[in-house]
Amino acid sequence: MPSEATPQRALKRARILPQWVSTTALLLPAYGWLTLAVFLPLLTMFLFSFMDKTPMGKAPIEFTLRHYRAFIDQPYLVKIAANTLLMGLWTTLTCAVLGFLAALALVRCTSGGRRETLLILILLPFWTNGLVRVFSWTMVLRENGFLDNLWHWIAPTAGSIAILYSREAIVIGLVHGYLPYMILTCYIALVTIDDSIIEAAQSLGARWWVILTKILIPLAAPGLISGAVLTFVPVIGSFMEPRILGGKVGVTMGTVIEDQFTQAFNWPLGASLSFTLLAVTMAIFATFSGVLRRGTGGTA
Repeated sequence: MPSEATPQRALKRARILPQWVSTTALLLPAYGWLTLAVFLPLLTMFLFSFMDKTPMGKAPIEFTLRHYRAFIDQPYLVKIAANTLLMGLWTTLTCAVLGFLAALALVRCTSGGRRETLLILILLPFWTNGLVRVFSWTMVLRENGFLDNLWHWIAPTAGSIAILYSREAIVIGLVHGYLPYMILTCYIALVTIDDSIIEAAQSLGARWWVILTKILIPLAAPGLISGAVLTFVPVIGSFMEPRILGGKVGVTMGTVIEDQFTQAFNWPLGASLSFTLLAVTMAIFATFSGVLRRGTGGTA
């Protein structure tokens, strides 16, 4: 009897605390860290964006909205923003095509240890320093680099195919960095598709392109859209790849914002441009969240 009563008393003592207390205790470390590492810096930058000058020294600070009129007062920013969005679209589209095909090959053509090995190889870019990855592409794409020398070996009389310091080089570097996002999201979506659906379509005489366009792509649409968002959002804010691989043509919103903080020392303008870019990002999330919900509902 005492051994049975002891667990009952322990359960009664455990029920004394409300459920919200234990939930709060579990969530507090994570949300506390997010507050210190994310929300407070964002709030500080948000305040900076309304200041008339960088808050250094003893000069009085006034608050203004003029930095949010930068796209009106400085029209060249509109062209830079358009080029940045176009670069993001090209990168996302390339990642979508390559990532979907790679994920499809993983799901349909591999299994067991071979599939796990290929997934590890796909994740390798995440384990290397981003700066090393970008500089390695300069060795490949520059004049007399690896690609150029290989081309001259194949066609000795042909001209150079070096594309370093071009928008194509920027897209290549960005695709290399963000392609794993697309592969993983497409892989997760494709691996959940029941094989019996494809077998039924094959038994009814459906060709491979019909299966691809009518079954696989629609059912994997949530993964494609998730990968597109995860790729497009950081790409339009990137500055390392455009600066190193693009040279003079690598002026994007990311490089402009970086210059405002590191060279022009105009923190309010850099902060306002950052929050403008953040607003575009939030609009993208808001747009595609509804598509994702509809896609998930349709799949179910």
